[in-house]
Amino acid sequence: MDNISRYKRRRGPISAKEHQPVVYVVSDSVGETAEFVVRAASSQFSSNSIDIRRVPYVTDRGTILETVQAAKEENALIAFTLVVPELTQLLIEEAGRKQVPVVDIMGPMIDGLAKLFQRQPRREPGLIHKLDDEYFRKVEAIEFAVKYDDGRDPRGLLSADVVLIGVSRTSKTPLSMYLAHKRLKVANVPLVPEVEPPDELFLIPSNRCIGLTIDPHQLNNIRRERLKSLGLASGANYANMERILEELEYAEKVIRKVGCPLIDVSNKAVEETANIILDMLKKGGK
Repeated sequence: MDNISRYKRRRGPISAKEHQPVVYVVSDSVGETAEFVVRAASSQFSSNSIDIRRVPYVTDRGTILETVQAAKEENALIAFTLVVPELTQLLIEEAGRKQVPVVDIMGPMIDGLAKLFQRQPRREPGLIHKLDDEYFRKVEAIEFAVKYDDGRDPRGLLSADVVLIGVSRTSKTPLSMYLAHKRLKVANVPLVPEVEPPDELFLIPSNRCIGLTIDPHQLNNIRRERLKSLGLASGANYANMERILEELEYAEKVIRKVGCPLIDVSNKAVEETANIILDMLKKGGK
């Protein structure tokens, strides 16, 4: 078995001077539940550290037999979270023959809950890690938001659920991430007078695009604080009021050309703006 063989190759023979206790964690899933329990219990024995070795995704007899043998050779304990009865029985019987101590972490709780629910458990490995479609959609949306943040790749605009446009510091990125957690694929594009907007921006339906604007004085304060946090002079062009007014005017021209709704984010929390966007999308048929 690859897991056990790897441990043996890495460690070699155990010397007489080594006294670190070894626990093999055997699971038909990831094994993190059993490892957590072992570590929590071992914290009560602070005089020694403990060597925990996971043997995950166990589905065959050979893995169990080899693990028991390895545990015997190292005077180790086996902690397991197997839910398939045949594998559990094999492990207990083989450990008994070789006089290897075992601890069934899940069994007693499953038996107790079976009595409580008055029905038999499903005995299906890895249920706690089974992820539904909603989870995968959220992960996909978050990855999308990261990939197409700040206009990195305009090709993403065509496949986005919503595109946010506006000048720098109008909360485009935090809004993108917040909406991504609502399972929306969001791209955002900064609007800068010296940079032409990508052609893709004018190809998407206007109801899938949201323009963001902000009070120039508030934007000035935000940018000054941003410069300060970066250790830069607050008088830089980035926070210059004349420059800010120029950017906002340019952004509004682009937003009018796109024909999309405009939200003033002044004094609005990200959650508040996100809820406005969600309402707009619902009304737009999303």
